[in-house]
Amino acid sequence: MQILPPALTDLIEAFGALPGVGPRTAERFAYYLVRHSSDAPLKLAESLKDLQGGIGYCKKTFALISADQEYSDLYTDPRRDKTIVAVVAEPFDLVALEKTNQFHGTYHVLGGLVSPIDGISPEQLHIQELVQRIDEDKVTEIILATNASVEGESTALYIQQQIGNRDVSITRLARGLPVGVDLEYADQITLGRALEGRRAL
Repeated sequence: MQILPPALTDLIEAFGALPGVGPRTAERFAYYLVRHSSDAPLKLAESLKDLQGGIGYCKKTFALISADQEYSDLYTDPRRDKTIVAVVAEPFDLVALEKTNQFHGTYHVLGGLVSPIDGISPEQLHIQELVQRIDEDKVTEIILATNASVEGESTALYIQQQIGNRDVSITRLARGLPVGVDLEYADQITLGRALEGRRAL
C-alpha cells in the first residue's frame, strides 16, 4: 500500500542523497515544495537542469567557473598577484577566504585532500599542476590553506615535498583561538597551536 505518491517519495530520496541531509530534513524540503504552490519547484528544477552544463573548472586554478569561460576571473584580473597562491582543498574554501577581502593573490583548488581511508591519493588531486604553476607564474609564496585535520596536514606535507628545493616561500594559515571562545572550552590542539603562534603586543 502506497502512503505517499511516487513523485514525492522520489523527491524525498533525491534530497536524502545529499550530504548532511537526513530523512526528516529531506521530508521537510519535499513537503515545503509541495505545500508552496508558487514557482519555487520550477525554479529549483531549472537551476538543477542548468547546473550540469553551466559549470566548468578553470584550467589554471581549478576554481568553479561558468562553462563558457576558460579561466577564473580571480586569476585573469590584473589586480591579482599571480606570484602568491593560496592552496585550498575545495572551491568553497576559496569563497570563504575571498569574503575576508584580505587576500589579493590567486588560488589553487586541489579538489580534495589526501585520504587513504576514502581512497583519495595525491595523484587524484591537482598537486602536479600546482608545481607547474610555481614555475610558469614565477610564484614566490605558497599559502597552504588546508584544514587543520590529519588529511589537511598530510596533504600540506606532501605538497611541501613536491615543491622541493624551488625558491618559493611556503606558509601555513595561522591556527589558534577563535574570537569569543573561552579558554576552558578550547580543545588541546587549538590551545597548543595558539601557544605556538603567539606574538608580541
